[in-house]
Amino acid sequence: MSIIIATQRLALVRETSHRYDLNRNIGGPEDAAKAFNTVLHLDESPQEIFAALYTSTKMDIVGMQVLTMGCINKSLAEPAEVFRAALLYNASSVILAHNHPSGDPEPSKEDIEVTLRIVKAGEILGIPVDDHIIIGNGRYVSLCERGNI
Repeated sequence: MSIIIATQRLALVRETSHRYDLNRNIGGPEDAAKAFNTVLHLDESPQEIFAALYTSTKMDIVGMQVLTMGCINKSLAEPAEVFRAALLYNASSVILAHNHPSGDPEPSKEDIEVTLRIVKAGEILGIPVDDHIIIGNGRYVSLCERGNI
């Protein structure tokens, strides 16, 4: 009788680095919005993009990733997508963001529901979601500042 053991190897693949005119330390929602707009251009995209910024215990950026790209008005992320990358980056916390191509950054009911699902998953994993920034037309809304997180 033989036993077959299967293993999998998971590796973080990094793209070539780019230099951005960006403070790597996130001091609040304004810094996070600037980081998302500088690197991913969320403020200019014609379709919804849902992304995450991953931080160290000192709130320094350790990674950023586009999680989903949607159509003109919808892009939903699942907790597994958010925290898979968080674990690979060895992140201490996560800041979520997505844009509203309509230009109006006011959160929808669905935005808040998705955020709360991801926050619950983060609590279980011990990786808190510090904020969810919604970007639109040169403005942003912080769900943390609004009391939704």
